[in-house]
Amino acid sequence: MSRHRTAAVESIRWSLDALVRESKIPGIQYLVVDRAQTVFEYDDGWADLAARRPMTAATTMMAYSMSKTITAAAVLQLVGAEKIGLDDSIDGYVESPYGQAITVRQLLSHTSGIPNPIPLAWVHPVARHDTFDERAALAAVLRKHGRLSFIPGTKYAYSNIGYWLLGPIVERASGEPFTSYVTGHILRPLGIEQELGYAMANPADHAKGYLEKFSLMNLVKGWLIDRALIGNYEGRWLEIHGHYLNGPAFGGLVGTARSFGAFLQDQLRPYSCLFGDATRGLFYEPQRTRQGSAVPMTLGWHIGSGNGVSFFYKKGGGGGLHSLMRAYPTSGIASVVMTNATGFDVGRLLNTLDQHFLRPGSTSAQ
Repeated sequence: MSRHRTAAVESIRWSLDALVRESKIPGIQYLVVDRAQTVFEYDDGWADLAARRPMTAATTMMAYSMSKTITAAAVLQLVGAEKIGLDDSIDGYVESPYGQAITVRQLLSHTSGIPNPIPLAWVHPVARHDTFDERAALAAVLRKHGRLSFIPGTKYAYSNIGYWLLGPIVERASGEPFTSYVTGHILRPLGIEQELGYAMANPADHAKGYLEKFSLMNLVKGWLIDRALIGNYEGRWLEIHGHYLNGPAFGGLVGTARSFGAFLQDQLRPYSCLFGDATRGLFYEPQRTRQGSAVPMTLGWHIGSGNGVSFFYKKGGGGGLHSLMRAYPTSGIASVVMTNATGFDVGRLLNTLDQHFLRPGSTSAQ
């Protein structure tokens, strides 16, 4: 490692230590990988403030919407196997109140026109998970939010409901439960099915989520979060009890930065173990509206830029946790940060830290 890189790494460690020491976050995992190895790894702070249980590399956290990119990968596998058509109407796979105009492509690219009500209430306690009826929960949401916000394909607007519907579409096309399909066809080939999944593999090593005491979210929590999930204060942090999302396809994965790092490494390699070149090309292909206007999405990734470099990314956040992963193909690296603090600015952190690992002159996303 060069003297310059060594100094940068020490600076990064000092910055992350300061975040924990100054209680800007309870705990954090940060990982940078290239296609062959881990370039940098950091984990520190507390997974449980009251019990003084440390955050380690093996501590799991809810990934929330970072799960959507894995959902998209599952859909595209089935597209590659000719079991799903990107421009098929979703009516051929799932019942919905939205008519025949919406396609699978539009769900993936957030151009479907399906509304996006605040999803913080779409959760259930851990104790209810084994008996939870996902189909009934989705049906209730569709009944309540059954009107489109705009004509499908005419513009971009994020929709959790849209990605929730991709779960039963995968089930219909594959003949397997959604979570079983993802485990068998995405997580197992990557060798991470013990670290990443749709259930807390080891509740004793799962991070508690926290909400900042002095925050707008804390002021309005009673209207947005199930009161049964609201715990006690620990200093400046309010605990959010463990829970699962009602729809695994739009945000149900539970895992570690290392497990997402394995997925990112696969995407940096010349050949993915998840799908062939043509299908992987679709995964990164920028999408457009029916009128030809560009939208900031591929079929599974958001498109962003920072430090003069373009990247693909997916963020996840909700009841007490916040995460973000990025892939920088032209620099040959990817990063992921996972924290147990709802309001922590994960994007700003990666903008600051990732720049030390970027290859000079990397200016395009693909």
